[in-house]
Amino acid sequence: MTEHQVDEAIGFERFVARRGRDLWRAAWLLTNDSQHAEDLVQTALAKTWGRYDAIGNDAQFEAYVRTTIYRTFVSWWRKMSWRNERPSETLADSASAEGSAHLRMDLMRALDELPRMQRAVLVLQYFEDLSIDEIAKQLGVSSGTVKTHSSRGRAALRDSAHLIEAGVLT
Repeated sequence: MTEHQVDEAIGFERFVARRGRDLWRAAWLLTNDSQHAEDLVQTALAKTWGRYDAIGNDAQFEAYVRTTIYRTFVSWWRKMSWRNERPSETLADSASAEGSAHLRMDLMRALDELPRMQRAVLVLQYFEDLSIDEIAKQLGVSSGTVKTHSSRGRAALRDSAHLIEAGVLT
């Protein structure tokens, strides 16, 4: 390994150490599963690590990795067999209060029933706090497509039995 390659590898490792948890959180919001989130982040990092040095800016590289995470997520759900899994009755991750744990589970069940593109748009819009244009760029679609998926996703959540039964929507 050359000195430049060693420096690049060290920089990439530092990036992962600093930003990996936030990348995993974004992936978990999409998959609702710790192991699938880890797989998604690892796949995205494997796809993008060769561009780390070329991009040269951690903020821009993180945006590149996040775009890869969202696009990989949409692609995986089209072809992988685990797309039919449903959340279990218990949360794998700890919750601060039992009430919020049940609400979180109901929300994840409702999100899980959405088509993948609607779910990705809503996660980016409400959990990642991205604008319509930023979401369109990340997913490689038009702003109108993002608005359509967002509107349809919100309508589906309003009609979700999980959120109505939980008392979130009355």
